[in-house]
Amino acid sequence: MYLTGFADEAARDIDAQIRATLELGWRSIESRNIDGKNIHDLSDEDFERVCDKLERAGVSINCFGSAIANWGKRIDQPFESSLAEARRAIPRMQRLGTKLVRIMSFAIDKERPAEQQLVDERVRRLRELCAMFGDAGLTPVHENCMNYGGMGHGFTLELVERIPGLKLVFDTGNPVFADDYAKPEPRPKQSSWEFYENVREHVAYVHIKDAIWDPDANKPRFTFPGEGHGDVRRIVSDLLAKNYDGGFSMEPHMAVVFHEGDSGTEEQARLELYVEYGRRFMKLLGELGRPEVR
Repeated sequence: MYLTGFADEAARDIDAQIRATLELGWRSIESRNIDGKNIHDLSDEDFERVCDKLERAGVSINCFGSAIANWGKRIDQPFESSLAEARRAIPRMQRLGTKLVRIMSFAIDKERPAEQQLVDERVRRLRELCAMFGDAGLTPVHENCMNYGGMGHGFTLELVERIPGLKLVFDTGNPVFADDYAKPEPRPKQSSWEFYENVREHVAYVHIKDAIWDPDANKPRFTFPGEGHGDVRRIVSDLLAKNYDGGFSMEPHMAVVFHEGDSGTEEQARLELYVEYGRRFMKLLGELGRPEVR
């Protein structure tokens, strides 16, 4: 078991991302954006510069937080952008020794009912992507985010059952502010525990996020782990009891909500909040009997 995180929430540049990671005593980063670009979109020169800095610091990239098939890509639009991202990601993952790549299942089409989300086309595309990664010895993990699989645990299970080689990265916080598309309108928000309990046998990796849904503001308020409605303590406790041996990746969203861009938080405060988030999760692990995890 190991700890890691989306270090782009600590800082834009790789130097500060590494600094935040080492300050926590950790040795890996789930890499998403560096200097405002996803790791699979950096120029070759910039990518090599990042590799050199990581190697000198003794820090690895445990997972590519890719944009492949994510919430910004519609299922009724061309597939090529996600294929191109996968083609760029694979050799870079091999260069870094990274085994996991976060993928999604394309944006929810809010103009269509739940049963008309073009699921066969989503499955066809994800099968092709998973085959590409699998042939390269890499593991794609699907996140329950703003995508088809994130509409509820049944939708995720459908993907797992129909797509060979697909594993899951379970995000504890996303259900708090995601509609449950298995229910009629007006749809309630999902339960993190219920979602997790139904998919846990397929979980290979975990994102730690927590939040409280604010119905008046119609948006989530992100919290430190264990302080929101993401059932973080209960889920982590269950994973530990079942001898989970994967990673826990921090995604605070407290200083920077990735989907909304840079919130203008001062650089040092942003880094300090990320480090504090990691420390609080380590404290939670200690309270659950696993204080040695780094």
